[in-house]
Amino acid sequence: MKAVQFETYGGPEVLEIKDLNNPNPSEGEVLLKVEAIGVNYADTARRQGAYVVPTPLPFIPGAEVAGVVEEIGEGVTNVQKGDRVVTLIEKGGYAEYAVANAQTLIQIPEGVTPETAVALPLQGLTAYHILKTMGRLEAGETVLVHAAAGGVGSLAVQLAKTFGAGKVIATASTEEKLELAKSLGADAIVNYTEDNWREKVIEANDGKGVDVALEMAGGEIFHETVKCMRSFGRVVVYGVASGNPAQMYPSGLMNRNLSVVGFFLPQIMKKPKLFSSSLQELLSLVQRDELKLTIGGVYPLAEAANVHELLQSRKTKGKLVLVP
Repeated sequence: MKAVQFETYGGPEVLEIKDLNNPNPSEGEVLLKVEAIGVNYADTARRQGAYVVPTPLPFIPGAEVAGVVEEIGEGVTNVQKGDRVVTLIEKGGYAEYAVANAQTLIQIPEGVTPETAVALPLQGLTAYHILKTMGRLEAGETVLVHAAAGGVGSLAVQLAKTFGAGKVIATASTEEKLELAKSLGADAIVNYTEDNWREKVIEANDGKGVDVALEMAGGEIFHETVKCMRSFGRVVVYGVASGNPAQMYPSGLMNRNLSVVGFFLPQIMKKPKLFSSSLQELLSLVQRDELKLTIGGVYPLAEAANVHELLQSRKTKGKLVLVP
């Protein structure tokens, strides 16, 4: 099979097309003929040797895959050969074939393309569980979504409304991205590159703080976000895109009963029932056209290095997808 692999850490140029043997499914696993692959910042962190867990070399990146069940390992009863499914795997997605845990496979509904389905597992589940599981969003509450034109942000804006948020305030870095967030249902939009963005967020909520905030930048953005919160507010941290981790003083949270919560999707993967039910719910929303996915581009697998450059340029909108 053709696969994209790197043997040393570094820039996009370390990604190389290789001819490798197809992987073999073990007990409880299946072999997928891959039809679409989601591209994520985690893939670039893996490539740079900067991911939150070690990346052994050589390595085939790619955690989001959609495809057709080609072979079934011993003990697998929940899917059949020929089923079209979507899932998350730990590694190996940038390839024509990949092995997946059968218990994590979700059937792709009729009318949903592989390219659309693969845009959901990582960003969709992240947005879902930040809001519902970690953010404990209640009906009528106000949600602040940073990077609202991105993969997680664009879905979080919509899901917050679906889950009953009273108001969604979206931030982004350009007018074009802000308009996208507004078209997805944001009630107010704020450019976070402006010095007074925090004041504008509070002004957009009638002078009150927000209840739930999705924070993935780190550094000063994190500290300003904490200042945006009202009493009993929850800040859910799911990344450090700025590369500058924030220094936090927990005692500063006490006077408003604030919570700062971390989120890491692989922990959700350890709870298959929670993972499966939430992904099925997301796919149903897409099938009913109640959740809009923004596909930023679909590219051949051989262009993986160029796609990594595009992603890290921060000039893209929505999901980037590779196809073998």
